[in-house]
Amino acid sequence: MQRIAQDWLVLTQLTHHNATAVGVIMSLQFGPQLLFLPVTGFVADHFDRRKLLFATQAAMGVLALGLGVLTIEGWVRLWQVYGFALLLGGVTAFDSPARQTFVADLVGEADLSNAVALNSTSFNVARMIGPAIAGVLIAWVGSGGVFLINAVSFVAVLGSLVLMRAGELHPQNRVSKTPGSLIEGFRYVRRRPDLLAILVMLFWISTFGLNFPIFISTMSVTTFHDGASLYGVLTTMMATGSVTGALLAANQVRPSMRFLLAGATIFGIGCALAALMPNHWLFGLTLVFIGASAQTFTTSANSMVQLSTESGMRGRVMAIFMAIVFGTTPLGSPFVGWVADTFSPRWALGVAAASGFAAVFVGIRYLVRYRHLRIRFGVGHVRFTLDADPFAVASKPGRNVIVQEIV
Repeated sequence: MQRIAQDWLVLTQLTHHNATAVGVIMSLQFGPQLLFLPVTGFVADHFDRRKLLFATQAAMGVLALGLGVLTIEGWVRLWQVYGFALLLGGVTAFDSPARQTFVADLVGEADLSNAVALNSTSFNVARMIGPAIAGVLIAWVGSGGVFLINAVSFVAVLGSLVLMRAGELHPQNRVSKTPGSLIEGFRYVRRRPDLLAILVMLFWISTFGLNFPIFISTMSVTTFHDGASLYGVLTTMMATGSVTGALLAANQVRPSMRFLLAGATIFGIGCALAALMPNHWLFGLTLVFIGASAQTFTTSANSMVQLSTESGMRGRVMAIFMAIVFGTTPLGSPFVGWVADTFSPRWALGVAAASGFAAVFVGIRYLVRYRHLRIRFGVGHVRFTLDADPFAVASKPGRNVIVQEIV
């Protein structure tokens, strides 16, 4: 809610429909994810995550309150929004990996797989439902009101952390603070081609594809010539698909590369179709499929990375994951905003479609090189054969062949 209201404030009140300014806001907000990457994963692996989350969540509430007061009183200026976005990005950089890996402290090993899937689902669904709620509330109480509502919501978050029974938690063994441990996460990922492939796929889609505030807001304002109400409706339609996609991904006991490829493929096709839609209703319909595919992809990627990473490295690897989810947006959002301003929002959606297809290429390349993907054509069917994943943490030595057949 905070981020969408912030972007809408910049787009409609502080500038004249300037998508580039929105891209700058996103850059300032998500840039710290990359800037602080070597430190945030280290902190998540070495410090008490519950106390860390209390501090970061409290700071987010204070920032929301401050921006809300400035906006309602009419004192807000563009440079101030830039400053709040940068501060929020810095806090989020430490919050995200700790929050994602805290799930391991909440449950035992027997429930970890389901818990990771549920946590990933709630995280990704919230990313979509929040903007939908914000779109409706902006039309009702304005951006300043949304900031204040968000500030109040942190009371529930902080209360939940306080009321947790510490004796029933399952704290993970803290990693020793040895020289070089800050960059060990990068070395670990480099030795794991499966994780590297997932993260590169995520990079393409996160950088150029997950810029929904730019896509939906500029399509609402400049293409369909409407305002916040249509923005809220369209974002709600995308959220409907997102809930479906996230639940589908969470239903998988252990998500596979097949799910990632399906999500990336449908995402690319959906963005290409959305760019061609002649009216807002058909555009909204394609957003349902885009939302479902995006959440299938991101939820599956989140679960695969956590479940296939050793517990002692999980915080640092998830810091890299979250840095890509949020931190690569600064690399792509100014470019996507420039494309929307210079050419049209439809061309910006074309860029998103290309990112989905690039991710598909990366996934297929990994399967061919490391799992020896082979395709055989028969009468009326196509058969795909894969070797078992050689990099799975719990995998046994040897090459077991898995055969998948599509008729």
